[in-house]
Amino acid sequence: MTEGNSAPVSVRIVPNTSGNPAGKLADAEVVFGAEFGPLYGLKLIGFAIWERRSGGRNVTFPARQYSVNGERRSFALLRPANGNASAQEVIRDFILDAYSRNEAEAE
Repeated sequence: MTEGNSAPVSVRIVPNTSGNPAGKLADAEVVFGAEFGPLYGLKLIGFAIWERRSGGRNVTFPARQYSVNGERRSFALLRPANGNASAQEVIRDFILDAYSRNEAEAE
């Protein structure tokens, strides 16, 4: 498990040691530091790092599943506040960087 404490926001990586489900590399948690006032000491869980079949890596975001007329749907818990979908790329890259650093430390 990797954790950085010097930044206002850090990422904690929890490696998937079981290998199940296939392709899942790790879980990730975003931890809030003192600079975030009321969020200090809290963490946002539910991120996962996956190996793509075509190569590369992807991050899935926290979501809640629900059912409507027998159809399973997913409700995203982390969404852009300004409507700009590219806002999620920043946190996705942040998590992937933390995972890469975690891999380098493990070697």
